[in-house]
Amino acid sequence: MTPQAVQALERAEVIMGYKTYIDLLAPAFERKKTLSFAMKQEIERCRQAVELARTGQNVALVSGGDAGVYGMAGPVLEVLDALGDTSVEVEVIPGVTAACSAAAALGAPLNHDFAVVSLSDLLTPWSLIEKRLALAAEADFVLCLYNPASQTRKDYLGRACDAVMTFRDGVTPSGWVRNAGREGQACKILPLSELRSESLDMLCTVVIGNSETKILNGRMVTPRGYFRGT
Repeated sequence: MTPQAVQALERAEVIMGYKTYIDLLAPAFERKKTLSFAMKQEIERCRQAVELARTGQNVALVSGGDAGVYGMAGPVLEVLDALGDTSVEVEVIPGVTAACSAAAALGAPLNHDFAVVSLSDLLTPWSLIEKRLALAAEADFVLCLYNPASQTRKDYLGRACDAVMTFRDGVTPSGWVRNAGREGQACKILPLSELRSESLDMLCTVVIGNSETKILNGRMVTPRGYFRGT
């Protein structure tokens, strides 16, 4: 977490969020009132946070990584707009998104233009996800994949790799990180063709290099071009 996020949690009277994140925070904020929610209860979380804020309480609605990247900042602002409520003050606190945490563990793979795509089709049709992957691969973006697999989406990573390999060589340096920035962090660097067979889960973040990404002393690096012509 950023120091700003820690300070916001320390000021909060109530901390709310997905159960996994509340459990992670509990040891550091055990004296705080907390409310935890299951997955697929995002709008309910936002509505309850708004109701508590309306009573004058300082509420922290937490997300993993950064609240504005696949997080709760957007939904809570949408809920307030739907309610026509301009009385609740909202402060979006920046965090460290998984793309940055994972990239640091792997080396410097996001050192040039990159695209972030979630493989979860809970809210986005797979056909659109696949199209975005293919177009980003064709444009030679480094790709960072969130939610690469789950119990019901075990083959999605393989399908994503196949879409990317339409435009990218199978030896392209790639990597994954599990529990980026948390206890138990693990990572692996491997060719794109082998990545498709890895057994990953929702705690993993995947990075697929572009045509210039290389392995330097065991680390993924995407050159920015500083050494070109020197």
